[in-house]
Amino acid sequence: MKRVTAFVGSARRQHTLQSAERFLDDLHALGEVVTEVVRLADCRIETCRGCKRCFEQGEEHCPYAGDDRDLLLEKMMASDGVVFASPVYTWQVSAIMKQFLDRLGFVCHRPRFFGKVFTSIVVQGIHGGGKVVKYLDFAALTFGFEVVRGSCLTTIDPLTDEARRKNEGILAAHSRRFHERLSRPLYPAPPLIKLMGFRVARSSMHLMLDESARDYRYYRDNGWFESDYYYPTRLGPLKRVAGRLFDIGAARSARHGVVGLGW
Repeated sequence: MKRVTAFVGSARRQHTLQSAERFLDDLHALGEVVTEVVRLADCRIETCRGCKRCFEQGEEHCPYAGDDRDLLLEKMMASDGVVFASPVYTWQVSAIMKQFLDRLGFVCHRPRFFGKVFTSIVVQGIHGGGKVVKYLDFAALTFGFEVVRGSCLTTIDPLTDEARRKNEGILAAHSRRFHERLSRPLYPAPPLIKLMGFRVARSSMHLMLDESARDYRYYRDNGWFESDYYYPTRLGPLKRVAGRLFDIGAARSARHGVVGLGW
């Protein structure tokens, strides 16, 4: 039985919440799934102040670590699938969803959601939802998730029957894609772009940081300075060669100080 949790970033109990619930209902109907909805508006999520303690010292040193961030992280870790649902506010995610993502910024440096599937649901009035889907899906990719492309729904009030049927069709197809991905192997061989991201991050950290940096210790403790990828996987000949080339290129760039840490 797979567990899927949807995190809804809307204070209103309308289109975004209803769309997430409909998606989960469709998913549940496909079988072998238990679901939960978490409304971020019901949680205490403090605003990131940019102190960078989570990056440099560790997330437990955040001055706001007493809010609900860690409880929400635990829910994500306990789930096989995660959904972020947000309305479009001023061409971006809602404020509460952005607060949540900002508080998870350290996960971009220290990814951990391997073997878990992610997708997004974005509700727009007229325009802008497609870019928000790409933003959420990319953020999840940096967190370590296997990402199923999200969907964008248009919900202009009053919602017509035709628009409602169209959105229901989008969500039904979306839930089938997500359910299919949940059923596949949890740790697939990485595509070249993800392999490159890993090799560049680990090579630059190994050369540019030391034991005093939390990111360095995280990679060291996970054995990532020696591994082929974040998790055990078989790389074909082409990817083995590509991986070595990525390491060499990242090392050369790091020596000149032009490689960013993380990806």
